[in-house]
Amino acid sequence: MTERDTFFMKRAIALAEKGMNSNEGGPFGAVIVKDNKIIAEGNNSVTSTNDPTAHAEVIAIRNACEKLNTFQLEDCTIYTSCEPCPMCLGAIYWARPKKVFYACNKDDAAQIDFDDQFIYDEIDKPIGKRNIPFVRLLQDEGRVVFKKWAEKEDKTEY
Repeated sequence: MTERDTFFMKRAIALAEKGMNSNEGGPFGAVIVKDNKIIAEGNNSVTSTNDPTAHAEVIAIRNACEKLNTFQLEDCTIYTSCEPCPMCLGAIYWARPKKVFYACNKDDAAQIDFDDQFIYDEIDKPIGKRNIPFVRLLQDEGRVVFKKWAEKEDKTEY
């Protein structure tokens, strides 16, 4: 870890506190850095926007992608005040940054009632055993579109 890493992490933590103090959402913040410069920031704003996906990392990823005009953040590093939840972890993997730094871990988050373990447990269950029913419907019709995607010549791969 470098002094710059510490600087960027302190900014992520400051964003977590700012968002919390302004009642935007939970105590989570994130910054995205490219070429040693912050290009995007985010703090949790779930409760103020009524958006369950408005986690700090997701907001920062959206802002970075918009600023860079890309859907991949391969040359970027994410600094987040807490180990990402399963949703944010998925978003991070789709964005493909080169590295992620985090301050608190999921056990720290669980101690203040942000416990994501139930989601990890759900992912491990067979689909028919999950707490929220998932019902397959119109698979054949859905596959038609998938086949068209596979054959589409001018698609942007990702």
